[in-house]
Amino acid sequence: MNKNVWLLFVCQALMNAVMSGQTIMASLVGYKLVGTTGLNTLPMAIQQIGVMCASIPAGIVFARWGRKAGFWMGGAIAICGSMTFALGIYTDNFPLYVFGAFPAGIGHGISQHLRFAAAEVAAPEARPRAISLVLAGGVLAAIVGPEMVKRTFDFIPDHPFLATYLYLPLLPILTVVLLSFAALPPAPPRASVPIAFRTIIARPAFLTAVIASLVGYGTMNLVMASTPLQMLLCGYGVPASADVIRAHSLAMFLPGFVTGRLIQKFGVHRIIAVGGVLTLSCVVVNLEFAPYFATFMVALALLGVGWNFMFVGGSTMLTTAYDATERVRVQGLHDFIVFASVACTAVSSGAIHMKAGWEVLNLTLVPAVAIALAVVGWHFVAQRRVRAVAAQ
Repeated sequence: MNKNVWLLFVCQALMNAVMSGQTIMASLVGYKLVGTTGLNTLPMAIQQIGVMCASIPAGIVFARWGRKAGFWMGGAIAICGSMTFALGIYTDNFPLYVFGAFPAGIGHGISQHLRFAAAEVAAPEARPRAISLVLAGGVLAAIVGPEMVKRTFDFIPDHPFLATYLYLPLLPILTVVLLSFAALPPAPPRASVPIAFRTIIARPAFLTAVIASLVGYGTMNLVMASTPLQMLLCGYGVPASADVIRAHSLAMFLPGFVTGRLIQKFGVHRIIAVGGVLTLSCVVVNLEFAPYFATFMVALALLGVGWNFMFVGGSTMLTTAYDATERVRVQGLHDFIVFASVACTAVSSGAIHMKAGWEVLNLTLVPAVAIALAVVGWHFVAQRRVRAVAAQ
């Protein structure tokens, strides 16, 4: 991996640390400000809507001025989000706090394209490793984000978590500085006629990649968003939730150091399928064992590895679904669809948890994973038939 990929690795770590800390704080701050479990995940839902919408401005800036300008813009927007969060906490204003989630989501959503930039600066045969390595930056985020929350959430006793949000802007500022030293691709060549979205969606590789990424990210977010609150209801405090989210984040990103090699060795379809099985294992642990601290730790670790295999696998498969003139448009559509589903799971997580309970929340993962496994299996068989015909 060249210097640029490693710089993108660090940048991804810093931007993911912002989201890692926000994951711990969002439902707890929401619960404190509104006093109900039904709306506590609303900030995360709005943030995921911002992530979804980020594909639009990111696509415009990437297409006209290149990757670096787009990532600089994302860092600036993320700073605005953190400061709005802080103002909402300081004034005990839940609508203002929720409003801050939108720019925070846009900033994080733009940073998600760092994995595509890594694929573009790496050799074609090294793209799976480049994508998984950049996403592995979340390993550092899993340490920095929760640790920042644990050490700063009570600095201002009258306003818990306010100090944390005042510290968070340091991370995107450092990201912007590091990006200045990276050599990233310029704006791609423009197609004479933009490819139609329906044409993109009709491609089997694109459809399979989207479903794998969508289910991997959506199911993970559905359970993760309500876990801190479920732990609170089971008698565990903020430090315990931070430790579980840290373990979950490590499980999400630590496999990134080897996922690319596993894809190269066993094939992307098999790795996605293993990710689906691990996600279902999380459901089994949450339903079959008492709600001990270790139960939450193991379940979210399984969920994290499952997410890694499905999302890295989907992102890798996506690189086979476009050419140079289409890359920004196809990548933007992929992330728009994926993070739209994540936004839905973020808002529905709190509602399902409040209305139906923790058990039903976990069971909702099963049909989604089953559909993903079926689609991946279909694409695997179809590709084998194509290769057999070509060999003949």
